[in-house]
Amino acid sequence: MPIPMPPPKRKQAKLFRNNRSQAVRIPVEFELPGDRVWIHREGSKLIIEPVNRPTNLIELLAEWKKEEPLGPEDQFPEIEDMPAKPEEIF
Repeated sequence: MPIPMPPPKRKQAKLFRNNRSQAVRIPVEFELPGDRVWIHREGSKLIIEPVNRPTNLIELLAEWKKEEPLGPEDQFPEIEDMPAKPEEIF
């Protein structure tokens, strides 16, 4: 029985153009979950990490708590509440 080999730590991937953006074809053994990633540069390296989405209400509220508070431009405007007019219904 053959001994299973661990996947390679490094592998070349193909770069290509997608309209005006550069894209990379990720090999299946490096596949990431979801449909969004975070990307940032560290020196000459690009770091790609999956975006972990909240899976329950507590995680969602914890993510919202990290957001900056809304400013005055984000508040609802004051609306004059007009009194109701009498209507005749037949």
